[in-house]
Amino acid sequence: MTTGDILQGPGERLAMVREAMARAGKLAGRDPADCELIAISKTRDAGAIQPLIDAGQRIFGENRVQEAQRKWPALQADNPDIELHLVGQLQSNKAEEAVALFDAIHAVDRPSLIKALAKALAKTDRRPVLFIQVNIGEEEQKGGCAIADLPVLLERADAAGLEIAGLMCIPPNGLEPAPYFALLAKLAGDHGLPRLSMGMSSDYETAIKCGATHVRVGTALFGPREPAPLS
Repeated sequence: MTTGDILQGPGERLAMVREAMARAGKLAGRDPADCELIAISKTRDAGAIQPLIDAGQRIFGENRVQEAQRKWPALQADNPDIELHLVGQLQSNKAEEAVALFDAIHAVDRPSLIKALAKALAKTDRRPVLFIQVNIGEEEQKGGCAIADLPVLLERADAAGLEIAGLMCIPPNGLEPAPYFALLAKLAGDHGLPRLSMGMSSDYETAIKCGATHVRVGTALFGPREPAPLS
Protein backbone atom coordinates (compact mmCIF):
# COMPACT_ATOMS: atom_id res chain seq x y z
CA MET A 1 0.00 0.00 0.00
CA THR A 2 1.38 3.40 -0.96
CA THR A 3 1.41 6.59 1.09
CA GLY A 4 -1.26 7.97 -1.24
CA ASP A 5 -3.52 5.01 -0.52
CA ILE A 6 -3.11 5.53 3.22
CA LEU A 7 -3.94 9.24 3.02
CA GLN A 8 -6.92 8.65 0.75
CA GLY A 9 -9.80 7.37 2.84
CA PRO A 10 -13.03 5.65 1.76
CA GLY A 11 -14.94 8.93 1.55
CA GLU A 12 -12.32 10.48 -0.70
CA ARG A 13 -12.17 7.42 -2.97
CA LEU A 14 -15.96 7.34 -3.23
CA ALA A 15 -16.08 11.03 -4.14
CA MET A 16 -13.38 10.56 -6.79
CA VAL A 17 -15.19 7.63 -8.40
CA ARG A 18 -18.49 9.49 -8.42
CA GLU A 19 -16.84 12.53 -9.96
CA ALA A 20 -15.25 10.36 -12.66
CA MET A 21 -18.62 8.73 -13.36
CA ALA A 22 -20.31 12.11 -13.69
CA ARG A 23 -17.56 13.34 -16.00
CA ALA A 24 -17.84 10.27 -18.23
CA GLY A 25 -21.61 10.62 -18.33
CA LYS A 26 -21.38 14.27 -19.28
CA LEU A 27 -18.94 13.49 -22.12
CA ALA A 28 -21.42 10.93 -23.41
CA GLY A 29 -24.34 13.35 -23.11
CA ARG A 30 -25.94 11.28 -20.36
CA ASP A 31 -27.56 12.15 -17.06
CA PRO A 32 -25.16 10.98 -14.29
CA ALA A 33 -28.16 9.59 -12.42
CA ASP A 34 -28.64 7.04 -15.23
CA CYS A 35 -25.71 4.93 -13.99
CA GLU A 36 -25.57 3.24 -10.60
CA LEU A 37 -22.36 2.51 -8.71
CA ILE A 38 -22.07 -0.99 -7.24
CA ALA A 39 -19.29 -1.18 -4.63
CA ILE A 40 -17.81 -4.67 -4.97
CA SER A 41 -17.20 -5.79 -1.41
CA LYS A 42 -16.21 -9.41 -2.04
CA THR A 43 -13.50 -10.58 0.40
CA ARG A 44 -13.86 -7.32 2.37
CA ASP A 45 -14.95 -7.58 5.98
CA ALA A 46 -17.54 -5.46 7.78
CA GLY A 47 -14.82 -3.18 9.12
CA ALA A 48 -13.79 -2.26 5.58
CA ILE A 49 -17.36 -1.94 4.32
CA GLN A 50 -18.78 0.27 7.09
CA PRO A 51 -16.71 3.39 6.22
CA LEU A 52 -18.15 3.35 2.68
CA ILE A 53 -21.66 3.02 4.10
CA ASP A 54 -20.91 5.95 6.39
CA ALA A 55 -19.72 7.93 3.35
CA GLY A 56 -23.08 7.41 1.65
CA GLN A 57 -22.64 4.33 -0.56
CA ARG A 58 -25.79 2.21 -0.58
CA ILE A 59 -25.33 -0.41 -3.33
CA PHE A 60 -22.89 -3.27 -2.79
CA GLY A 61 -21.95 -6.37 -4.77
CA GLU A 62 -20.83 -9.81 -3.66
CA ASN A 63 -19.55 -12.82 -5.60
CA ARG A 64 -20.70 -15.64 -3.33
CA VAL A 65 -23.95 -16.38 -1.56
CA GLN A 66 -22.23 -17.90 1.47
CA GLU A 67 -19.92 -14.94 2.02
CA ALA A 68 -22.82 -12.50 1.76
CA GLN A 69 -24.86 -14.52 4.25
CA ARG A 70 -22.05 -14.20 6.78
CA LYS A 71 -21.47 -10.46 6.40
CA TRP A 72 -24.60 -8.66 5.38
CA PRO A 73 -27.50 -9.45 7.74
CA ALA A 74 -25.88 -7.48 10.58
CA LEU A 75 -24.85 -4.61 8.29
CA GLN A 76 -28.32 -4.42 6.76
CA ALA A 77 -29.99 -4.52 10.17
CA ASP A 78 -28.26 -1.21 10.93
CA ASN A 79 -28.65 0.09 7.36
CA PRO A 80 -31.97 -1.20 5.98
CA ASP A 81 -31.69 0.90 2.81
CA ILE A 82 -28.69 -1.08 1.58
CA GLU A 83 -29.17 -2.74 -1.83
CA LEU A 84 -27.25 -5.96 -2.37
CA HIS A 85 -26.28 -7.38 -5.79
CA LEU A 86 -24.90 -10.82 -6.64
CA VAL A 87 -22.31 -10.33 -9.38
CA GLY A 88 -20.58 -13.73 -9.30
CA GLN A 89 -21.56 -17.10 -10.70
CA LEU A 90 -24.61 -18.66 -9.04
CA GLN A 91 -25.01 -22.39 -8.50
CA SER A 92 -28.52 -23.59 -9.20
CA ASN A 93 -28.78 -25.17 -5.74
CA LYS A 94 -28.19 -21.73 -4.19
CA ALA A 95 -30.96 -20.00 -6.18
CA GLU A 96 -33.46 -19.91 -3.32
CA GLU A 97 -30.90 -18.45 -0.91
CA ALA A 98 -29.84 -15.87 -3.50
CA VAL A 99 -33.42 -14.74 -4.11
CA ALA A 100 -33.93 -14.34 -0.36
CA LEU A 101 -30.81 -12.19 0.10
CA PHE A 102 -30.09 -10.22 -3.07
CA ASP A 103 -31.92 -7.33 -4.71
CA ALA A 104 -30.31 -8.05 -8.09
CA ILE A 105 -28.63 -11.08 -9.68
CA HIS A 106 -26.21 -10.31 -12.51
CA ALA A 107 -25.11 -13.77 -13.67
CA VAL A 108 -28.09 -15.64 -15.10
CA ASP A 109 -26.39 -17.68 -17.78
CA ARG A 110 -27.98 -21.11 -18.39
CA PRO A 111 -31.34 -22.91 -18.62
CA SER A 112 -30.85 -24.87 -15.38
CA LEU A 113 -30.38 -21.64 -13.43
CA ILE A 114 -33.47 -20.11 -15.05
CA LYS A 115 -35.47 -23.14 -13.92
CA ALA A 116 -34.06 -22.91 -10.38
CA LEU A 117 -34.74 -19.18 -10.12
CA ALA A 118 -38.30 -19.60 -11.37
CA LYS A 119 -38.90 -22.25 -8.70
CA ALA A 120 -37.37 -20.01 -6.02
CA LEU A 121 -39.40 -16.97 -7.07
CA ALA A 122 -42.61 -18.99 -6.92
CA LYS A 123 -42.00 -19.47 -3.18
CA THR A 124 -41.54 -15.79 -2.30
CA ASP A 125 -42.80 -12.31 -3.03
CA ARG A 126 -39.24 -11.07 -3.64
CA ARG A 127 -38.40 -10.13 -7.23
CA PRO A 128 -34.69 -9.37 -7.66
CA VAL A 129 -33.64 -7.56 -10.81
CA LEU A 130 -32.19 -10.14 -13.20
CA PHE A 131 -29.37 -9.75 -15.73
CA ILE A 132 -28.19 -12.35 -18.22
CA GLN A 133 -24.42 -12.62 -18.29
CA VAL A 134 -23.03 -12.83 -21.81
CA ASN A 135 -19.60 -14.31 -22.51
CA ILE A 136 -18.85 -11.31 -24.67
CA GLY A 137 -15.27 -12.32 -25.49
CA GLU A 138 -16.15 -15.98 -26.09
CA GLU A 139 -13.57 -17.08 -23.51
CA GLU A 140 -13.68 -20.71 -22.37
CA GLN A 141 -12.64 -19.88 -18.80
CA LYS A 142 -15.39 -17.33 -18.20
CA GLY A 143 -19.02 -17.73 -17.29
CA GLY A 144 -21.88 -16.33 -19.29
CA CYS A 145 -23.98 -17.59 -22.17
CA ALA A 146 -22.61 -17.61 -25.71
CA ILE A 147 -23.69 -14.64 -27.82
CA ALA A 148 -25.45 -17.00 -30.23
CA ASP A 149 -27.40 -18.58 -27.34
CA LEU A 150 -28.78 -15.31 -25.97
CA PRO A 151 -32.09 -15.30 -27.93
CA VAL A 152 -32.94 -18.84 -26.80
CA LEU A 153 -32.03 -18.07 -23.18
CA LEU A 154 -34.26 -15.00 -23.23
CA GLU A 155 -37.10 -17.11 -24.64
CA ARG A 156 -36.64 -19.67 -21.87
CA ALA A 157 -36.62 -16.96 -19.22
CA ASP A 158 -39.84 -15.51 -20.61
CA ALA A 159 -41.48 -18.94 -20.73
CA ALA A 160 -40.47 -19.50 -17.09
CA GLY A 161 -42.02 -16.19 -16.05
CA LEU A 162 -38.72 -14.43 -15.37
CA GLU A 163 -38.41 -10.76 -16.25
CA ILE A 164 -34.90 -10.06 -17.56
CA ALA A 165 -33.94 -6.43 -17.07
CA GLY A 166 -30.60 -6.34 -18.85
CA LEU A 167 -27.27 -7.87 -19.77
CA MET A 168 -23.95 -8.16 -17.97
CA CYS A 169 -20.44 -8.82 -19.27
CA ILE A 170 -16.77 -8.96 -18.33
CA PRO A 171 -14.59 -8.12 -21.36
CA PRO A 172 -11.33 -9.99 -22.02
CA ASN A 173 -8.50 -8.91 -19.76
CA GLY A 174 -5.77 -6.87 -21.42
CA LEU A 175 -7.79 -5.86 -24.47
CA GLU A 176 -9.48 -2.56 -25.26
CA PRO A 177 -12.90 -2.97 -23.62
CA ALA A 178 -14.90 -0.42 -25.66
CA PRO A 179 -15.74 -2.75 -28.59
CA TYR A 180 -17.02 -5.40 -26.17
CA PHE A 181 -19.10 -2.85 -24.24
CA ALA A 182 -20.50 -1.54 -27.51
CA LEU A 183 -21.41 -5.07 -28.60
CA LEU A 184 -23.22 -5.74 -25.32
CA ALA A 185 -25.11 -2.45 -25.70
CA LYS A 186 -26.15 -3.46 -29.22
CA LEU A 187 -27.34 -6.87 -28.03
CA ALA A 188 -29.36 -5.24 -25.25
CA GLY A 189 -30.89 -2.78 -27.70
CA ASP A 190 -31.74 -5.52 -30.18
CA HIS A 191 -33.68 -7.35 -27.46
CA GLY A 192 -35.30 -4.32 -25.83
CA LEU A 193 -33.37 -4.66 -22.58
CA PRO A 194 -32.79 -1.32 -20.80
CA ARG A 195 -30.02 -2.17 -18.33
CA LEU A 196 -26.31 -2.81 -18.87
CA SER A 197 -24.04 -4.09 -16.10
CA MET A 198 -20.51 -3.51 -17.36
CA GLY A 199 -17.32 -1.77 -16.31
CA MET A 200 -15.00 -2.29 -13.33
CA SER A 201 -12.29 -0.27 -11.60
CA SER A 202 -10.03 -0.15 -14.64
CA ASP A 203 -12.64 0.67 -17.29
CA TYR A 204 -15.86 1.98 -15.72
CA GLU A 205 -15.53 5.38 -17.40
CA THR A 206 -15.34 3.71 -20.82
CA ALA A 207 -18.34 1.56 -19.90
CA ILE A 208 -20.39 4.62 -19.00
CA LYS A 209 -19.55 6.23 -22.33
CA CYS A 210 -20.82 3.03 -23.98
CA GLY A 211 -24.12 3.09 -22.09
CA ALA A 212 -23.58 1.24 -18.80
CA THR A 213 -26.42 1.60 -16.30
CA HIS A 214 -24.48 -0.25 -13.56
CA VAL A 215 -20.72 -0.25 -12.99
CA ARG A 216 -19.07 -2.73 -10.61
CA VAL A 217 -16.17 -1.06 -8.80
CA GLY A 218 -14.03 -2.63 -6.08
CA THR A 219 -10.37 -1.65 -5.82
CA ALA A 220 -10.95 1.99 -6.77
CA LEU A 221 -13.27 2.29 -3.76
CA PHE A 222 -11.71 0.00 -1.17
CA GLY A 223 -8.07 0.41 -2.14
CA PRO A 224 -5.68 -2.46 -2.89
CA ARG A 225 -5.87 -5.56 -0.76
CA GLU A 226 -3.13 -6.06 1.80
CA PRO A 227 -0.61 -8.72 0.73
CA ALA A 228 -0.83 -11.97 2.63
CA PRO A 229 1.71 -12.15 5.47
CA LEU A 230 4.80 -14.27 4.92
CA SER A 231 4.72 -17.56 6.78
